Amino acid sequence: MRLSRVLVCAAAVPAVLVTAACSSGSGDSKAKGAGSSAQQSAGGSTSPSASASPTVQAAAYKKLPDACAVLSKKTLTDLVPKGASSGKKGSSDDSSSRASCSWSSLDNNGVKGSQFRWLNVSLIRFDSDTARGAGDAQARTYFGRQVKDAEGVDGAKNTKEIPLSGTGAEATAVRYDLKKKEGLFKQQTLVARVENVVVTLDYNGAGLAGEKTPDADEMTKAAQAAIKEVVGSVSSANGGSASTGSSSKSSASPSQPSSKSPSGSPSKSASSSASPSKSAAKKD
Repeated sequence: MRLSRVLVCAAAVPAVLVTAACSSGSGDSKAKGAGSSAQQSAGGSTSPSASASPTVQAAAYKKLPDACAVLSKKTLTDLVPKGASSGKKGSSDDSSSRASCSWSSLDNNGVKGSQFRWLNVSLIRFDSDTARGAGDAQARTYFGRQVKDAEGVDGAKNTKEIPLSGTGAEATAVRYDLKKKEGLFKQQTLVARVENVVVTLDYNGAGLAGEKTPDADEMTKAAQAAIKEVVGSVSSANGGSASTGSSSKSSASPSQPSSKSPSGSPSKSASSSASPSKSAAKKD
């Protein structure tokens, strides 16, 4: 066939065009062959599968206990003797993600002065979210932020950080002195994380009108016992035991409710804000 085609070309047109025309025919054949080969290759290949939807481990804890019921009457009597039954619940539009309660106590001894105590418990729960990550990871980040805030309170003196054991997955106490016009306040801020929940406990006290300043070591000891109790209440509310030991340590923020102390001042962490978890974002 190719020989016949060459002869026809030679008879009809000058020799210079024969070569061009015949070369063109050969190229077309190769192009068609290449196109056919490409189509076969494309048809034989397997289209990439759609990437799997991202997943994240579900949060361990699904709810929070009533913040005003996380401490026993005995514990409250020890910490705030004149205000054990007067807990004030903080406002929250989602009690399953954040809650708080505060108590104040003023033991008035007349001309001998008075002893003031203030206690605040804040609870924050983080949901797992494909955008923000696992709930316990978010809680771990928030835990670190709370500790840092407590260490950076304006006007704080003699700041001391104390690692705590046997209290959730991780826990730290930060204590310092804070001078107010009413007197010298001894502030204790304790932060603990249990699974995807962060507990912040603020406890301060002062001797007013000449009364003796409370002992910081005794206040820290009392506050540590209290936060262990709160951690146990969080676990119990989610069907676990009231054990206050270490929980699972898998890898690691909502606006935190706060109550304002009438005289003493809660640490900066008690009123700071972080990026909200998905369930808590409604408030913002």
